[in-house]
Amino acid sequence: MVRLSTPLLAALSLVAGKVHGALDVNLDDPESIKAAAALVAEDLLTFYHGDEPGMVPGILPGPPPDGDYYWWQGGAMWGTLLDYRHHTGDKQFDDTISEALLFQVGPNEDFMPPNWTASMGNDDQAFWALSAMLATEVGYTDPPADQPQWLSLAQAVFNEQTHEDRRVASGNCEWGLRWQVYPSNNGYNYINTIANACYFNIGARLARYTDNSTYADLATKTWDLVQKLGYISDKWDVYDGAHLPDCTDINKAQFSYNAAMLLQGAAFLYNYTDGEQAWKDRIDNLVDRTLEIFFPGDIAFEPSCEPGNCNADMESFKGYTARWLGTTMQLAPYTYDKIYPVLKTSAQAAVKQCTGGDNGRMCGFHWTTGTFDGKVGAGQQMNVLGALISLLSPNVAAPLTNSTGGTSVGNVNAGSDEPLVPTFAPITGGDKAGAGILTALLVAGSLSAFAWMSID
Repeated sequence: MVRLSTPLLAALSLVAGKVHGALDVNLDDPESIKAAAALVAEDLLTFYHGDEPGMVPGILPGPPPDGDYYWWQGGAMWGTLLDYRHHTGDKQFDDTISEALLFQVGPNEDFMPPNWTASMGNDDQAFWALSAMLATEVGYTDPPADQPQWLSLAQAVFNEQTHEDRRVASGNCEWGLRWQVYPSNNGYNYINTIANACYFNIGARLARYTDNSTYADLATKTWDLVQKLGYISDKWDVYDGAHLPDCTDINKAQFSYNAAMLLQGAAFLYNYTDGEQAWKDRIDNLVDRTLEIFFPGDIAFEPSCEPGNCNADMESFKGYTARWLGTTMQLAPYTYDKIYPVLKTSAQAAVKQCTGGDNGRMCGFHWTTGTFDGKVGAGQQMNVLGALISLLSPNVAAPLTNSTGGTSVGNVNAGSDEPLVPTFAPITGGDKAGAGILTALLVAGSLSAFAWMSID
C-alpha cells in the first residue's frame, strides 16, 4: 500500500489560525492545505486493496454484499486522486492510478470490462471516462504507446453512448440516454439526469480539448433535452430523472452531483465559446441554486438523503461537487467571489469532524454537526479531499487543451460499434470480480448507482 511521502509529512506544521481538529490545517495557507490533503489521500487509499496480491486492480471492495462499493466508485476515486495530484504536485500515487485505470479498460478499450458488463450503467461507464478525460486535461503521464491512451478512452465512451442502441428512439424522450446499457437491466427504461449529464460533461470537455464543434453540438443537444424534459426546473432545481414512455413522472429527488456535473460542463462550454451569454446565464443560475440547495449555512449537505438515508454512493457526492465547483472557478473566474467563500466555510466544517478511526483523523459524512458521526468510508475521505483541494483551484492551472500543452493521443473513431449483447467471462471460485457477475444476474442490474431506488 502506498504511503505518505516524507516531504509532505514534513510540511505539516502547527500554525495559528488553523481549523482545530485531528487534521490541523490553516485554510489561508496553500501549503497547509496540501499537507492536510496528503493525509486525507493516504487514509482514502486504506480502503483500496486492488494493489494487493490476489485482488483486482482498480476497484473498491464490493459490490454488496461483498463490500460497500459498486464498480463506478473506483473510477470516481481515481479521478479524485488525479485532481489531488494536479492541485498538490504529489506524484507518489501515479503507479497505482495508472495500473487501476488501465486494468479496467476492457478488451474494446472503452471501460466495458466483461466482469461488470451485466450491471453496466451508462453513468458507471462514464465515471471512468471522466477520469480518463481528467488525466488528459491535467497532463497526466501518458501510458506506453502499446496501451490505450487517456483521450481515446474518453472518446470511446462518448462514441458508444452516442450510438442509437443506448438511446430512446422516439417520443417525448427521444434521444435520451438510458440509465442502463442493456435491456435486461432494471432501470433500462429510466432516463436519468446523471447519465445524460455525464455525456454532456464529457462532450463539453472533448469540444474544448480538441476544438471540435461536433462534440459541442452533441453536448448542447443533451442540455436542451434535459431542460425540455423538466429535469432542470424553472427555479434551476435539478431532478433525478423519469421513466419511459414519456418521461413525465419526474423523480424530484435532488443530489448535488447532478447539478454539479451540469455546472462543470456548462463552464467548459462557456470557456470554449469565449464567454457565450447563454452559457454564462446557465452557470449563474446553477451556481446560485446549487449553493442554496446543497450548502445550507455554507456547509455541504445532501437534502434528499441526509442525515439518515444516504447509501455508499450518495456518501461520495459532496467531494465531486466541491471539485467541480473548483473547476468552474478556473474556467469562469468571475464566479470566484460567489463560490470560494462557501467552499471555504464548508471545508472548515469538513475538517473539523475528521477525528475518527484508530489514527484519530478519519472523516465522517455529516459536516453540519461539527462532530464525527462514526461513518467512515472511501466516499467520506473523497469528500473531504475534494473540499480541501477545491480551495487550491483558483491558483492551479486550468484544464489543458491539445493546443495548450495536452499530449494525450486521441482517436475520433474509438469505441465499439458492435451490437449491445453482453458477453461474460468464466466465473471461477477465486475471481471476486467474476463472482460479481452472478450477483448481478440475480439482482437484475441493481449493481449501479441508486440501487436504493424502486424505478420500475
